[in-house]
Amino acid sequence: MKPHVICHMVSSVDGRILNSRWRPKGANAGNLFERLHDQLEGDAWLVGRMTGREFARKEAYPAQAAGPFPRKPWIARRGADAWGIVLDAHGKIAWGRADIGGDPIVVVLTEQVPDAHLAGLHGDGVSYIFAGRQEVDLALALEILNSELGIERLLLEGGGSANGAFLRAGLVDEISLAIVPAVDGARGAPSVFDSGDAEAGVPAPLAAMTLQSCEVLEGGAVWLRYELANE
Repeated sequence: MKPHVICHMVSSVDGRILNSRWRPKGANAGNLFERLHDQLEGDAWLVGRMTGREFARKEAYPAQAAGPFPRKPWIARRGADAWGIVLDAHGKIAWGRADIGGDPIVVVLTEQVPDAHLAGLHGDGVSYIFAGRQEVDLALALEILNSELGIERLLLEGGGSANGAFLRAGLVDEISLAIVPAVDGARGAPSVFDSGDAEAGVPAPLAAMTLQSCEVLEGGAVWLRYELANE
């Protein structure tokens, strides 16, 4: 069974998410993202590799390790209140930690990740699952997260490429978007939903979007929540 996936983001009026570029300079989200995150009450949150790397504390794992390791889920800790899920298809992130803000890390890998990287994850106490041979199968990853950890409500929280991949796969059930009174106004910044060149012409399989709520927040921000119907 697939968890209910809520894409939760904070953006400028023009849909950009790199808040260091927002203007006016005083217009920033503060702790708005975290406060709304808590209100959404997810069992887990998920980010892509580039966002996940921001939390890493090591440069790399040793290149050699005893093995082999079986390509099956390895869960270092169970029974957490919430999980931090990170897409890292090719095993690029060396963590140096087991949790982010108290939420145990679970990495989504492909089967081509070398044994030495798996050894590093074991050493750090970082859980992992496999969802595909060469590329991550997002639908499979969601099913495994549900069956292995009981995750039923997952907050998809960027970056734009990860959000876009889930959207194009028809796996986003709801959008939670807080728009702050600021603009980016220039090319090059990531958007709420983004893609690489290869996916640039691929439309999302959306049949309908239904507004569930609209709330004006402090400082002129607006919190929109939409239910999505996928084809």
